[in-house]
Amino acid sequence: MNLERIRERLTNGFKPFVLELSSGKWLRVPHPDFIAIGHNVVVVMGKDDSITRADALHIVSMQDFPSPKRRGTGGEGAGTR
Repeated sequence: MNLERIRERLTNGFKPFVLELSSGKWLRVPHPDFIAIGHNVVVVMGKDDSITRADALHIVSMQDFPSPKRRGTGGEGAGTR
């Protein structure tokens, strides 16, 4: 993946997103403070302070992070995931 696309995502009205790796692993980026971008590598910090390093060649997609469902709003499936 072109890392410039990720940099743009961080600076143009940030919204949480996930990166999918070639291994099938998903890296959540809930806030810009949880990611560092180098020349050919991305480092993402997890909720438990774990660190995942991913080479740009192994990042296959970037998608919006699904917003959490609100509980108690009524309707089918409310509050479930």
